[in-house]
Amino acid sequence: MRHKVLCVCAALVCATAASAQTKHTFSGVCSKPDSQQSVPAGDKDGHTFTISSGKCTSKGAVNGVESKDGAWADHGDSMGAKGKVTGMFVQNLDGGDKVFYSYSESVTMKDNVPQTATASYTITGGTGKMKGLKGSGTCKLNAEGTDGSMKYSCNGVSMTK
Repeated sequence: MRHKVLCVCAALVCATAASAQTKHTFSGVCSKPDSQQSVPAGDKDGHTFTISSGKCTSKGAVNGVESKDGAWADHGDSMGAKGKVTGMFVQNLDGGDKVFYSYSESVTMKDNVPQTATASYTITGGTGKMKGLKGSGTCKLNAEGTDGSMKYSCNGVSMTK
């Protein structure tokens, strides 16, 4: 019996060492969309579908590597002062590696311009040293002026193999 307990403990130590979990934070500003298309949904006045993309500044580190900037692409559904957005964010790191994030946001709008948003994200992978990276977290976004640019702050955890 003692041998089984030691084997289980050793297996847990090996599993923990093989998958290190690291807290990370990053922040920046995403400029107004570089490209944006909007079409009416057709069911109600003010209900629209959008697709857009843009670029962001990015400060912080993922697994000890500093972030430089990023780009996003998403699609959304909005009606009046509320909207939902789903998209991808590609974060560029020092040294050329990238981290890929899938996100979902709840957005409040005023005059068709985003004012605040809360997001949850999942790290879906990366390149180079970030290949196989997994993780998740949340972000808060606030309008940065009146042109649609947003200031963001994110916190989460990442896990490497």
